[in-house]
Amino acid sequence: MDKTPAPIFRRRNVHIPSSALPSSSPSFATPVHPLKPFNVNAPKAGILPIILPPATLRPLAFRTFTKKHSLTLTSSALQELASFIGRHCGSGWREDGLAERVLEEAARSWKNRNGGAIVDGTSKELHEILKTLEGNMSGGKLVGPGRGLPRGDSMLDVNPGDSFNTRLGLRPTGPIREDSNASFGMSGLGVQEGDQDDDETNDPRGWLQVIDAFEQPRLFYNVGKRHFERDTTKPSLLPQASHKTAAFRSRYHVIHQRLLRNESFQTSTVSSSRSREFQRTSSNPQTLKITPIANMLGRHGSNHMLLGQLNILPTGELAISDLTGTIALDLKQAVAIPEDSAWFCPGMIVLVDGVYEEEDESVGKGLSGSSGVGGTLGGRFQGFFIGQPPCEKRKATLGITGPEEAPDHTIGGGFGWIDFLGVGSERAVGQKMRRLERRLLAPPTAPSSLDDDIGPVGPSRGRAVVIGELNLDQPRALQALRKILALYAAEPEGSTPVTFVLTGNFTQQAVMARGGSGGSIEYKEYFDALASTLSDFPTLLQASTFVFVPGDNDGWVSSFTAGASAPLPRKPVPDMFTSRIRRAFATANAEAGASSHGVQGTAVWASNPSRISLFGPNHELVLFRDDISARLRRTSVRLKKKNGGAAAAAAEEAEATENPNHDAQTLPKEDVPTADSMDVDNDDAAPRSNQPPPQPTQEEPTVTTTTTSLPQDVHSAQKLVKTLLDQGYLSPFRTSARPVHWDFASALHLYPLPTAMVLVDASAPPFCVTYEGCHVMNPGTVLVPGRKGVGRWIEYEMGKLSKLRECTF
Repeated sequence: MDKTPAPIFRRRNVHIPSSALPSSSPSFATPVHPLKPFNVNAPKAGILPIILPPATLRPLAFRTFTKKHSLTLTSSALQELASFIGRHCGSGWREDGLAERVLEEAARSWKNRNGGAIVDGTSKELHEILKTLEGNMSGGKLVGPGRGLPRGDSMLDVNPGDSFNTRLGLRPTGPIREDSNASFGMSGLGVQEGDQDDDETNDPRGWLQVIDAFEQPRLFYNVGKRHFERDTTKPSLLPQASHKTAAFRSRYHVIHQRLLRNESFQTSTVSSSRSREFQRTSSNPQTLKITPIANMLGRHGSNHMLLGQLNILPTGELAISDLTGTIALDLKQAVAIPEDSAWFCPGMIVLVDGVYEEEDESVGKGLSGSSGVGGTLGGRFQGFFIGQPPCEKRKATLGITGPEEAPDHTIGGGFGWIDFLGVGSERAVGQKMRRLERRLLAPPTAPSSLDDDIGPVGPSRGRAVVIGELNLDQPRALQALRKILALYAAEPEGSTPVTFVLTGNFTQQAVMARGGSGGSIEYKEYFDALASTLSDFPTLLQASTFVFVPGDNDGWVSSFTAGASAPLPRKPVPDMFTSRIRRAFATANAEAGASSHGVQGTAVWASNPSRISLFGPNHELVLFRDDISARLRRTSVRLKKKNGGAAAAAAEEAEATENPNHDAQTLPKEDVPTADSMDVDNDDAAPRSNQPPPQPTQEEPTVTTTTTSLPQDVHSAQKLVKTLLDQGYLSPFRTSARPVHWDFASALHLYPLPTAMVLVDASAPPFCVTYEGCHVMNPGTVLVPGRKGVGRWIEYEMGKLSKLRECTF
């Protein structure tokens, strides 16, 4: 009888994987079941906790927090730090230098979170910092990526899996987070104090960064701390209604604190030195004072200066609003100061000087806004003078007090520690970025044939080529683009512009909204034709960064707006339409291969608006596509003109025509010979009853134009630039005229003023204007209207002026 068991009852041979066996020797009696894997969460090295008195830690904490980081420790915060160091560093906190590293990282993390100048032990931020530090300590030491304590990158935000690797002494698997030490601005640039410049960073494009409006740090001004703080709430495209009020409040606070920093709004606290004060304010004898709207109650017939937003009441009348209330505004007798120098539209924040008039109870009832209900004051405000709030130079905002030509600027005061763009603050990386710029963007030199002087040879590498509205559905536009690119492809190697900026609308009509015949298929074919044009210039694709800024007719937003005003900021063109262009750049970089030692060429599809940062905070270039001139003309408020204003304007225009260089001494030497200047200040000193109120001192805007520009075009360009920069906002309109995403409204702020701004406006003539140190350019459209076979663009050299160029094709 066969006693062999059935197959189901037979004993199976279990094959254990080799990775689970500690050894192949049978003497170890390897168990059938595999052993548990190695426990990565190894126990920490033993530390003998001690009770550390706060008084013993106070000298070291004072040296780290107060002297080094300008922070003030409260007694409760000192107690928390002493308890933490005694518990985790043990008896070696002083001899081994463990406490100093913990205090350094805690202070750095506190400033990274914008916690303020006073460190409170009861704050939630300090407890979170200590909790994070506790998870990154082993044997009383901070375990971080790299040698010692990192200078630029913080280990406070690591991936969940990296905490295991740090305990084993391994490097983290993922990249270091990009927003570490954002208040210092170290991580975005990879700048560390002890690091040497690598060969791979010798290309200036390695320090060029395109900042999307949806990724830009969202900052707001804290009135109590008088400091900019980062908004940590999660943004949304469909926020609550309260966020609209918060957006207006943030915009108002920025302009209000900017005015209070102006000398004309500062009162003297020294009453004894009257003669000195009189000499100092001889040209501006009166000190301006802003009155809140709510403070005018019961002060009939008194004179006030208001700072508020122009609004329209339900009855269609004009009103002005601030954070305290709203009052009806009468501008029938108002005169602009300076005359005809800026636009005034509902939605703008303006300065109005006039008299408050109370009305009888029987007058103005209903919806006129004078009933005193719902924050609206009774009566009206009779305005006599209206003006834009003067803007502030970038140097004054960042606290740069040294001369521009000096190699190292003197930094003091201002908001130099604030990282507005996430690329580094002026105080943290400004000087090093300037040294890098002088080394990497030094023009090639060669000895002259006449003498031994050294002169620049060839064009500069630090240039930006700005191409205006490029309608891909016009074949002649692609021909003009091909001619422009051919001119730069013929330049010597190593002098290729660092970036090319191409702006929409990329189609004349909203093709995505069936403005054309093919819809989305036709829209993609236009970009395929653009990719074919770009592929003919592989050297430019390898050595430059191409930035594409969409317009109102581009997808996807135009599919439901049909070319109308889309909410700002708006997202870039979707990737599904630009695949051929990305493939053209990949092919060009593959052809270069190992011969290219710099950064590979890239195509960046940016938002509208967006910003280009070159060498950190040294160069900030704002890119914005909008027909803002036409919108200003449609929505502006008509004001009364002074007597003889037209005759005076005609006389000034005739004088400028006869002698166009009468103010040439105010221009820098680098400017082109043809330049005009316009006075934007009124320095006449007279009583307020007859003359406008004294205006803050502003720089006269200098205009760089070609010989074909007309005086009327120059005046309209100056008027547009002054309005936009004084407002410090890219969309100073009502939400019904230009919608805005409330949670991303901070990306529209122009504070501090950028070094340059590209304002592509097809409804305005092309111009190049410098106002308060900010250079504003408008290339218009690529095809010159009324001139067949002529292409136009702007070439801007970083940190200098731009020039309008034309070519025939």
